[in-house]
Amino acid sequence: MTDKNKGGRPPVVLSPEQIAEVQTLSAVLSQEQIADYFGISRPTFNEIMKRQPEVSLQYKKGKAKAIASVASNLITSAREGNTASQIFYLKTQAGWKEQEVQTTELPAINIILANETDDSTNEDIH
Repeated sequence: MTDKNKGGRPPVVLSPEQIAEVQTLSAVLSQEQIADYFGISRPTFNEIMKRQPEVSLQYKKGKAKAIASVASNLITSAREGNTASQIFYLKTQAGWKEQEVQTTELPAINIILANETDDSTNEDIH
């Protein structure tokens, strides 16, 4: 029994140059945008990453390098006294969070002073 030709197009395979491009592109583009860049669909790009593990590796490597670069700049900015960078870092890395101040309105308190020498306790003091 011979293998039947299933028909359809042959699977898309990225060249070594395109694989190198994936690393560069992944720093700034999503997987869907990279698929658009190569003129393929997102599911096709996912299949390529499964068939060609080096594509997935280059995608992850590019993302990691970009994150490391931005994080390094953030740390530098925070150390130089940029308050927004410091707050962002502490919120995302140290679990800090802002809490709203809760105000509670208390009911009014009436204080009635009575004159000790006066026997009348029901008179208003003015």
